[in-house]
Amino acid sequence: MTDFADKALIAERKMRELFPPTPIQRNDHLSAHYGADIWLKREDLSPVRSYKIRGAFNAMRKVLAANPEQKLFVCASAGNHAQGVAFAARHFGVRAVVFMPVTTPQQKVQKTRVFGNDSVEIRLIGDYFDDTLAAAQSYCTEAKGHFLAPFNDADVIEGQASVAVEILDQIGTAPDLVVLPVGGGGLASGVRTYLGEVAPATELRYVEPAGGASLTAALAVGHPVSLSAVDTFVDGAAVARVGDLTFDALSDVPMAHVLTAPEDRICVTILEMLNVEGIVLEPAGALSIDALGDLAGDIRGKTVVCVTSGGNFDFERLPEVKERAQRFSGLKKYFLLRLPQRPGALRDFLEILGPDDDIARFEYLKKSARNFGTVLIGIETKAAENFVKLFARLDENGFTYTDVTNDDVVGEFIL
Repeated sequence: MTDFADKALIAERKMRELFPPTPIQRNDHLSAHYGADIWLKREDLSPVRSYKIRGAFNAMRKVLAANPEQKLFVCASAGNHAQGVAFAARHFGVRAVVFMPVTTPQQKVQKTRVFGNDSVEIRLIGDYFDDTLAAAQSYCTEAKGHFLAPFNDADVIEGQASVAVEILDQIGTAPDLVVLPVGGGGLASGVRTYLGEVAPATELRYVEPAGGASLTAALAVGHPVSLSAVDTFVDGAAVARVGDLTFDALSDVPMAHVLTAPEDRICVTILEMLNVEGIVLEPAGALSIDALGDLAGDIRGKTVVCVTSGGNFDFERLPEVKERAQRFSGLKKYFLLRLPQRPGALRDFLEILGPDDDIARFEYLKKSARNFGTVLIGIETKAAENFVKLFARLDENGFTYTDVTNDDVVGEFIL
C-alpha cells in the first residue's frame, strides 16, 4: 500500500475519536428510477453536517503532533469549513479564530459558535470573501497561528480521503462508480488518489455547479485559473479557482468525466430528496444526485455511490429553491401582458386561463397609460405543456405578451 493510502487509513482510524463513520445507505427510490444499485454516502450526517470536519480534524491533528505548543488556528470561511474547524478546535482544546464575511447568515455564524463553544472566536470582516481571506491571513501571520486552508492543503486532502476508506469498508466491495461534488477539489482529489491506489477499477465522475465550474476551466487550459464570475447559489462548491495541490491530483481527469449541473436543476433535486425521501441537502450536497440524470445511460445495472457532501440548508432559502425549481421544470412562468384599459378586459384574460393555471403574481407596472396598462403576471400550473395551450389561447384572443421567465435583466428588477 502506498504512503498516501496508509495516511488516509490512519486519518480514518483517528477520526473515530471524534465521530463514528457516516452512514452509507442504499436508496430504493433512486435505484428503481435509474435501474441501478445506488448508495448515498451521507456526509450530511456528520456532526457538523458536512465532510469538512474530516480535513479540518486531520490537519489540526497532524500540526499538533508535530508541534504540541501550537495553540492557535485560523481560517477564513463562510460555512462548512468554519464549522469543521470550530468542532475540531474544541476537541483538541486549542483556540480557533474564524474569519467570516459580514454578509454571512446568522444561522451559520451561530452554528460555528455552538460547535466551537469557548474555543472559537468569530470575526466578521469584509463584504466579499477575498477581503475576509486577506484579513485572516494577515492576522494569522501577526499572531503566529497556523492557517487551515479549506482544500488546498495536503493534510486536508488526506483527511477528506477518509470518505473513500469508509465507502469500501461499508459496502464490502469496490463500487463500479463514485460520483463526487467538486468545489475547491479537496474531497475529489483525496478520494481519487485513494481509490486509484486501492480500487483502481472504480470509475469516478465529478460534478460542479454550472456557475462555478473551476475544475472544468482548469482542465481546459492545463492549470488552475480564476473564473471571472461565480454564481454563489451553490455556496458549498462555488469556488472561483480550484486549488493548486488539488489540481495536481486531478489534472489528468478526462474532460468528459466532469459534469456541470445547472443551479435551477439542482433546486429540483433538493426538493425531490426533501419531499420524497425526507433528506435535507444543501445545494452542494445535492450535486452528486443531480448528476444521475446525465449518467442514466451509463449506470444501469451498476453499483453507484453518490457522496452527499452536506446538509447545512437554511430553510429561509426554501421559497427561492421552490421558485427556481418550478421555473426550471416549466411549471411557473412570468410574462408582461399589455392589458386594454377598459371594463371587462381583466375578466377576458381570466377566462383564458386553464383549470390548472393559478395566478401567483399580478402587478400593474405602469398605471398611467390611457389605452393599455402593462401587467406582470406570474402563473403556476401542474404540467409544463399547459403553457403551450395558454399562450395559444392568448394569441387567438389578440393579447400582446412577453415571456420574461428567463430574462436575467428583467428578473433582476421585477422578479
